[in-house]
Amino acid sequence: MSDATILAIDNGTQSVRALLFDLQGNIVAKTQVHLEAYFSEHPGWAEHDPLDYWNAVCTACQRLWAENPAARATVQGVAVTTQRGTMINLGADGQPLRPAITWLDQRRTDTVPPIGAFWRLAFKLAGVSHTINYFRGEAEANWIQAHQPDVWAQTHKYVMLSGYLNHRLCGSFIDSIGSQVGYLPFDYKRLAWAGKKDWKWQALAVKPEWLPELVAPGTRMGRIHAAASAATGILEGTPLMAAAADKACEVIGAGCQQPHIGCLSYGTTATINTTSAKYLEVTPFIPPYPSAIPGAYSTEVQIFRGYWMVNWFKQQFGHHEQSQSLQTGIAPEVLFDELVSSVPPGSMGLMLQPYWSPGIKIPGPEAKGAIIGFGDVHTRAHVYRAILEGLAYALREGKERIEKRSGVPITELRISGGGSQSDAAMQLTADIFGLPTARPHIYETSGLGAAIDAAVGLGLHPDFDTAVKAMTRMGKTFTPNATHHATYNALYHGVYQKMYGRLQPLYRTIQHITGYPRMP
Repeated sequence: MSDATILAIDNGTQSVRALLFDLQGNIVAKTQVHLEAYFSEHPGWAEHDPLDYWNAVCTACQRLWAENPAARATVQGVAVTTQRGTMINLGADGQPLRPAITWLDQRRTDTVPPIGAFWRLAFKLAGVSHTINYFRGEAEANWIQAHQPDVWAQTHKYVMLSGYLNHRLCGSFIDSIGSQVGYLPFDYKRLAWAGKKDWKWQALAVKPEWLPELVAPGTRMGRIHAAASAATGILEGTPLMAAAADKACEVIGAGCQQPHIGCLSYGTTATINTTSAKYLEVTPFIPPYPSAIPGAYSTEVQIFRGYWMVNWFKQQFGHHEQSQSLQTGIAPEVLFDELVSSVPPGSMGLMLQPYWSPGIKIPGPEAKGAIIGFGDVHTRAHVYRAILEGLAYALREGKERIEKRSGVPITELRISGGGSQSDAAMQLTADIFGLPTARPHIYETSGLGAAIDAAVGLGLHPDFDTAVKAMTRMGKTFTPNATHHATYNALYHGVYQKMYGRLQPLYRTIQHITGYPRMP
């Protein structure tokens, strides 16, 4: 079966990609359909028409077959990976009742289901009442019940984007355990829906019968049915295999199966992950997420809107590079790398704290971003490099928290996501961490992770160890520069690690005076 392929459908925030992988992890064919990330009827809202996601999947697949007519017959299975935390209400006919609320949405509600006295006391004694209240106010389900009760009354199923696409493809309400990252009654330790007595059923306005069946990554969920085949061009009867959410798939797609390998994702949300065989809360009372490997966990630390800041800079201050790219034909990424390289490591003392969006615990909900150390020597190039350095500093903090909780030193790094295509970003990351930092052999690591899940589930590789070794390998590796690492170490310990503690009281005062970020 040397020509066997896996079709991975990767529904991200910015685009949908249909990717054909062979059993050695090579991309045989690829198509991409770009999306508008969201629409917003009110400040802070971020919604998307679920049918637009499905239509983009269909278009991407049909283009794939049009460009590669013989490839369709080689497909042994299909796997779906999606952005996380994007929720969809479906009616009894399986059709969406309202736009999907995407993971970028920032709305909150103060009208939440009550929690019993026992749990309130338990949370108070544990010192996590604030975290629980934040969880309840952020939950999309609670907002819909409070503000759109007619939609809530008509809801037959309440699913993530992955569950919606799986239903469109095979006709069953079924999803992967590895995709359950969001405000749902999910038990992250048991990797299953929460037990009947779990407090989450009180905290969330969700009924058990509304949720899909859950199966482990690599499980056969069903087969492509006739209507889906007609819409996508995927052959009817092709197995649909469970994968995992995009970040979880990125981890194994980057070959990060062992706990000593850190996987950095330089995407819209920047993260550092390791794979752990045991349940491990890097931040107390904040659970690890399900891995794309059955029974394992991803010890993730997030910088929300991480590499969004890079795109923000390019949109606001990168007009020269964009214009020069059009005139010369040189890729804008190359020109932005030149901008970074024009500035010395440490950006001549310009330091950035990348908390452009508040967190739950670390940073706290009052957090804001900050840039300090400005002088008359600084230019936009310094600001751009300081953004990249600030993100790497924050992820290094995450690395050290993971190491402290796990007891396992992280000795090497792999980087995926859009930022991994920048040699300058790769090198400064290696310099800040002081570790060898590798770029996977392909950019599409989330799709590759989904393909690995499918290949193991279909028996095309006997187990995950074999599949990861066969389908992943490293491209260019960046070695730390000792002189640059010494500079970064001094700035990290002497300045960066002290910034949040010194600025936190000011952030709280700003929040109190302006009401932003809104207090939960």
